[in-house]
Amino acid sequence: MEREENILGTEKIGKLIRKFSIPCIISLLVNSLYNIIDQIFIGWGVGYIGNGATNVVFPLTMIGLALSLMFGDGASAYLSLKLGEKKKAEAAKGVGNAVSISSIISIAFCAIILIFLPQFLVMFGCTDTLREYALKYGSIIAIGLPFSMIGTTLNSIIRADGSPKYSMTSMLAGAILNTILDPIFIFVFKMGVEGAAIATVISQIVTFALNIIYLKKFKSIKISKESLKLKMSVVKNVAMLGISSFITQMSVVFVMAAENNLLGKYGMQSKFGSEIPITVLGIVMKISQILNSIIIGIAAGAQPIFGYNYGAGKFDRVKKTLKIVLGSSVIISTFAFILFQTIPDKLIAIFGSGDENYIEFACLTFRTYLMLCICNGIQIPSGIFFQAIGKSIKSAILSISRQIAFLIPAMIIFSHFFGLKGVLFAGPFADGLAFVLASIFLVKEIKNLKSGNVKVKEINKNNGVETKVDKHVIITVSREYASGGRYVGKLVAEKLGIKIYDKEFIIKVAEETGLSQEYIESNEQKRDALAALNSGYYAGINNSDELFIKESEIIKDVAQKESAVIVGRCADSILQDRDDVVRVFIYSDMKNKIKRATTYYHLEQKNAEKEIKRIDKLRANHYKYYTGKDWNNHSNYDICINSDVLGVEKTADLICDIVKEKVNV
Repeated sequence: MEREENILGTEKIGKLIRKFSIPCIISLLVNSLYNIIDQIFIGWGVGYIGNGATNVVFPLTMIGLALSLMFGDGASAYLSLKLGEKKKAEAAKGVGNAVSISSIISIAFCAIILIFLPQFLVMFGCTDTLREYALKYGSIIAIGLPFSMIGTTLNSIIRADGSPKYSMTSMLAGAILNTILDPIFIFVFKMGVEGAAIATVISQIVTFALNIIYLKKFKSIKISKESLKLKMSVVKNVAMLGISSFITQMSVVFVMAAENNLLGKYGMQSKFGSEIPITVLGIVMKISQILNSIIIGIAAGAQPIFGYNYGAGKFDRVKKTLKIVLGSSVIISTFAFILFQTIPDKLIAIFGSGDENYIEFACLTFRTYLMLCICNGIQIPSGIFFQAIGKSIKSAILSISRQIAFLIPAMIIFSHFFGLKGVLFAGPFADGLAFVLASIFLVKEIKNLKSGNVKVKEINKNNGVETKVDKHVIITVSREYASGGRYVGKLVAEKLGIKIYDKEFIIKVAEETGLSQEYIESNEQKRDALAALNSGYYAGINNSDELFIKESEIIKDVAQKESAVIVGRCADSILQDRDDVVRVFIYSDMKNKIKRATTYYHLEQKNAEKEIKRIDKLRANHYKYYTGKDWNNHSNYDICINSDVLGVEKTADLICDIVKEKVNV
């Protein structure tokens, strides 16, 4: 681990970006091309009506992808977290449950689609002309969904197990097979869209089979029948870890549903009709996804470089990495922009021929909808950058801004005034606003980096004290904000003559990782619901997860070596298997918490209650996220005390008496 950290902090940045980004780009491109291959062959074998049919079915496959990534990416993070805690059995349980629930949901989703496919197609903008083709294509694709969804879930888990090449190989095998089978079924067997669907399903089965084989080859865990048995608390934790990926994919579903319906409605009022706009914009979006895959791959590959150097206080390396990532992304976006503006007719011709109206609308769509695609070179990497450095709010805002906040409302409003062209105008409008927002965030952050306005706080280490207990004991102190819990913990440590660990953990993590103390303090205990809104571009554990794993290791090490008071950090749950732990929860009424907050933490009277509730909610979310338990559930603790009843001094005395009684000191 030390070697990898040194590389991130010392190796040439360009070399590091190539090392990490190229595999990401390849993986994302393979996934993008998988979706495009069918449309190329259908366009030549069936015509643009066939492609229009696949476009109205595509949202259903995206829903399947969203569900499978929720459990796949969630299980990946769960696996990493539990392995970091040295809990292999729990890690295996998480992976096994992810596979089981993905299997159940995929079969159920398949059945639902087969029963309600006509209704789904109407929901996603299918026209009468497209319906026959869409029903044929969609019913076969639905049959393959269990294989596709389980295979995708396993792909994410296999990467987390340390076998990214195997994961990529299984995906590549399916994509290559699909490329071979498509022309055979479409042109040789004359099966049209049904042939394309069959080729896709066969390819998905191959990827599924390769990934199932891997279940017996896991490096870090062993999958057993027991681990496959569903436990809803585990399923819930896995799902919450993967919710960001689900939201990201579902936002695409909402966009496509809105686009198809608006294109159908206003296309009918134009010379192009409904089918041409639905077909063309679907193709254009998939072509633009190739551009986005490259940009995402570059930025995602740079994510560990951003995170490590920012945390280590090496801001010059952060700025240089950001400069390379943004520069590369803008260059690639500019090249794509030139292609979209100069040869749109050649690009659409890849997907088959069409009449004059088809070509005319395709050229209009490329040149209008992707007019500001250069902005993607800034907006997309910005979201990943802020995610990497722990700025979850900014990352979340950038992640949802383009698709949900800007694009969908713009399509609805502009189409009302400008008809069919209004839907196309919404694309550059959303890109432009997202670019402005990202630029504002970036400029401010770069100024902070240049001015060094990311100060490193020095926290005094706790000196050794003479212990006054004869037996090994650990007291964990969980506390409401401004309840006096931290001070109670300090008094307990002094009275028992043992060390207290609170801010001291920040020092220890800083010493072991090379990250700055301020960075750790800003990112530890901050994994909450905001993480669900992050982009999902780069699946896996985030900064807060990594810090939690490291702090868990240190907490266990401290508990093993010495008696101590440990404040917060889910220590009561982390040490749940130990018999020498006394778990304490300190609470207080709001009136007294406000008094302490204004006196000791200098909060304004008018904002104190709101801030106290916010911090307590953050602590509760963090605790729930990592332990699966409710933070303020008193059954989690041995001692729950209202510090107002006795005051902090006597509260500490009472805790000491109970501790001595429990451990028979």
